Amino acid sequence: TTEPSSDSDSSPTVESGEDNPDGGCHIYRNGYYGSNIDVVEGILEVNIIQMTSIQTTESQAENSLVDFVVTCQGSLPTDVCTVVSDPTCQVSKSMVCDPIVVTDECLLTIRRAFEEPGTYCINITLGDDTSQALASALISVNGGEST
Repeated sequence: TTEPSSDSDSSPTVESGEDNPDGGCHIYRNGYYGSNIDVVEGILEVNIIQMTSIQTTESQAENSLVDFVVTCQGSLPTDVCTVVSDPTCQVSKSMVCDPIVVTDECLLTIRRAFEEPGTYCINITLGDDTSQALASALISVNGGEST
């Protein structure tokens, strides 16, 4: 219930009654209550804008390296996770997460290794303390070359 205060202040007093299961008594609380809500922008969008195969020496031929150039909108990410899956994006083969430092604009290059040729589904997730955003792509790795 809300009723005017009995003192000279004309502000209302809030009384809250709760049943006490042990004795049937009421508890009264007087005063003002408030809370703060902080709205954060978060990471709104992630885009993979380029995928480039890295030429490796013959001693590194067992792993094909691919650079992914990624952009994002919204707040700046603090970590990146890459999940490599089968071409249907259903069966995960590997997951790598790394902390990152992005200063001015969200443009970063992520290098990942692929153990054997094939077609893969790539999920790149950028995150911060309050949000995450995801971009996906299919990539074909052909022994040191990707398309």
